[in-house]
Amino acid sequence: QVQLVESGGGLVQAGASLRLSCAASGRTLSKYAMGWFRQAPGKEREFVAGISWSGGSTYYADSVKGRFTISRDNGKNTVYLRMNSLKPEDTAVYYCAADRGVGVVTTSDLYDYWGQGTQVTVSS
Repeated sequence: QVQLVESGGGLVQAGASLRLSCAASGRTLSKYAMGWFRQAPGKEREFVAGISWSGGSTYYADSVKGRFTISRDNGKNTVYLRMNSLKPEDTAVYYCAADRGVGVVTTSDLYDYWGQGTQVTVSS
């Protein structure tokens, strides 16, 4: 069993940056591929970014490519999402998730464990 806890969300103005963290407990994250998803009000949950278990592969949604960076520190059992040049359309609850596989997956159904989410609000 893996417990995931996100932090780092908040209210910022457009153009600002935030770094989200996802801390894991229960098992080492080094055995899991990790992903960040987000869900805005009235919308379905969508894939944002993913990273392989080793950190050697990453993948991003087109909407965040070039602005967001996913990384991981397996020694600290933590995954990060650095978000630059934030836009109002980035407003959502952001979730991290863990997948027992080694490669990046973009489908939420394939993830095994989820955090409770952290709110990111970007004002214009």
